[in-house]
Amino acid sequence: MSDLITLTATDGTEITFHTEVKAAGGMKDVYFSPDKTFVVAFYREDCTEEIRQRLEAITGLYRERIFNQAGGDYWKNIFCWPSKIVLYKNKIGVVVPFYSQDFYFKFGSKNGDMLGIKGREKEGKWFTSPSNRNKYLDQREIGTWLCQLRICILIARGVRRLHAAGLAHSDLSYKNILVDPTTGKACLIDLDGLVVPGKFSPDVVGTPDFIAPECVMTAHLKKDDPNRKLPSIATDEHALATLIYLYLLLRHPLRGDQIHDSQDAARDETLAMGAYALFIEHPVNPSNRINLNTIQDAELPWKNTQTLPYSITGPYLSTLFETAFVDGLHQPSLRPTASEWETALLKTADEIIPCSNPNCRQKWYVFDNSTAPACPFCATPYAQKLAVINFYSSYEPGKFTADNHRLAAFTNQSLYRWHSNRDTRPNEMLSQEQKMRLGYIVNHNNALHLVNERYEHLYDVAKKIAIPAGDSIILEEGTTLLFSKQHDGRLGVVQLI
Repeated sequence: MSDLITLTATDGTEITFHTEVKAAGGMKDVYFSPDKTFVVAFYREDCTEEIRQRLEAITGLYRERIFNQAGGDYWKNIFCWPSKIVLYKNKIGVVVPFYSQDFYFKFGSKNGDMLGIKGREKEGKWFTSPSNRNKYLDQREIGTWLCQLRICILIARGVRRLHAAGLAHSDLSYKNILVDPTTGKACLIDLDGLVVPGKFSPDVVGTPDFIAPECVMTAHLKKDDPNRKLPSIATDEHALATLIYLYLLLRHPLRGDQIHDSQDAARDETLAMGAYALFIEHPVNPSNRINLNTIQDAELPWKNTQTLPYSITGPYLSTLFETAFVDGLHQPSLRPTASEWETALLKTADEIIPCSNPNCRQKWYVFDNSTAPACPFCATPYAQKLAVINFYSSYEPGKFTADNHRLAAFTNQSLYRWHSNRDTRPNEMLSQEQKMRLGYIVNHNNALHLVNERYEHLYDVAKKIAIPAGDSIILEEGTTLLFSKQHDGRLGVVQLI
């Protein structure tokens, strides 16, 4: 007897899958296709009209808007998006692409995979716990701090795209995002439950640790109560900020040691995550700090906010963390948008420098704007040549204003079009030509040189000379470079560190 079932999807195509349940979530059972290129996930509850309409919109209209527009191919690696609907015995299911092999553990845990996770999905939760990383995971699975930053960029970019399409994820958490810290890749999953505000209500309230305070505070109310706060774009913004804080600092922004009800653990949790939620690094109110005496060795240095304060993430992210967890924690309208997070993360990536300690686990950190930078993770002073290129743009002839954007220039650093042209953004809309490197930094004879690889018009303003492609210029204090004659071309002013 065959263990295969073949059905006709609602779009008329045939779908074949094994009858064995390979995975089970809170609402669905998952079956594999014979060639493991896709899975079929069936809802356990009988098909309702609302479920059907939601899935038709997600696999139809919204899929079309995202994947069949300019830059649409980019999202195939960021979203594990349902593509078809199948019906079987009054159950409704969705066809979803199989996860990339990058998102399965290759080595697993330490000591011959003592936890038995080799081959399992890389849920983000494995990598946001310092105990997991220090005690259990094979070090070849962990990656670097730069890879963690890249993961955050992709998550923010994906959420930005959902919100631009009028969708809310509703359950953003480290369980619904697969990551690969060795490459910096990320993929948003479980997208069949997307919320369309005013049309399709959320199926779930979210995952603990990521539910916005206003949702926690009103969770006791009925779903149709007008005072009940349900998942939305604003609650996604809280979850996104929490995810970014977790990935970069390996601790939860609200889980300090303040106790609100010592007699009732459930009520204490509700207050801590809801009405009394307080940033553990609140600049004025220290009452929810993490007590150093409660930190286990395997949680160090991450849970020591004195050693690794959120300010180590640099000025752009620090500002947004304050906005998210101080100003916007209880005022949803003030929360940073996904687009703001994406921009801040990209600018932070331009200020990353390599640690001089070959044994440092994190390998990279944000330049701290000092004359003697040192790695916050291992305290090793920076030992190589370093310069900073500060960018300026002109919005009227002859006048340049600071862009609040700079690039840490160290040997092997690269420059791209988005560094030299203010109107180019490093996102899904880049053409292959725009992705090409235009210049790079090299240390030669104990001096940093900018090598012009592809710039058509690179010009030394002070010396009034052009640097043609193939030539280089020594980066000295005050060196001023014009990267393009176009109206969106930037000016770069060099500082030596």
